[in-house]
Amino acid sequence: MENTKIQWADDTWNPWYGCEKISSGCKYCYMYRDQERYGKNPKAITRSKTKFKYPLTQKEPRLIFTCSLSDWFLPEADEWRDEAWGIIKKTPQHTYQILTKRPERIKENLPYNFESYKNVWIGVSVETQDHVSRLDYLQELPCITFASFEPLIGPIQWNSSMNRLDWCIVGGESGNDYGNYRYRPMELSWAEDLVLKAKDQKVACFVKQLGTYQAKKLRLIDKDGGNIEEFPITFKVRDYPCSYIEKLEKRSSSDTQLTFDF
Repeated sequence: MENTKIQWADDTWNPWYGCEKISSGCKYCYMYRDQERYGKNPKAITRSKTKFKYPLTQKEPRLIFTCSLSDWFLPEADEWRDEAWGIIKKTPQHTYQILTKRPERIKENLPYNFESYKNVWIGVSVETQDHVSRLDYLQELPCITFASFEPLIGPIQWNSSMNRLDWCIVGGESGNDYGNYRYRPMELSWAEDLVLKAKDQKVACFVKQLGTYQAKKLRLIDKDGGNIEEFPITFKVRDYPCSYIEKLEKRSSSDTQLTFDF
């Protein structure tokens, strides 16, 4: 069932590929690294020829990270997005996690009846204090909202906007010591502050990885610091929003053939 190494999702779906770097968190983007490795231009934004309708082929419920190799709200994808929203509407068994660095484009690019899309989460990346304002665009959205504090490359002060989140992800940057795709340090104190504040405000929190810097510093076996068994106790947190857990429990009790592996 699991088709991705991303710890907080079961699967990924990329109806289009390619993106432009727009903030500090993009500097060592894994998409750029992977696309260049295969001789592709990561800046070329193209519709997928083979995966656009992928969710329609998957019958079992999946937690799907949407546009892991692009951004759902790219202007260049405007001509394809309505069709992609239609696929989401036709697959209520799946849950779609849409994470963006372009939150100013969210509300103008939602389907007219978005409140009926019960299977969509929308989140924003907040890699430093400079990007906390992205959270403002999540206010009043009729869906689960979340923040990805990854790569966490600076301390972030918890504020009232974060109290309204349903979920947050915390993670350090992974990368190499040399070359074009390196990593920046994440201090454990930065992550700990977010984890503890999330717990205090009853915001579900998922610690994805400690990152390469801490993996080396703590001499972890997992080079990206992503094995929860190696985490200091404070960071052994991988929760999902309560409303989603309730949804899973309801499905499990109504259909014994469905299984969920988190």
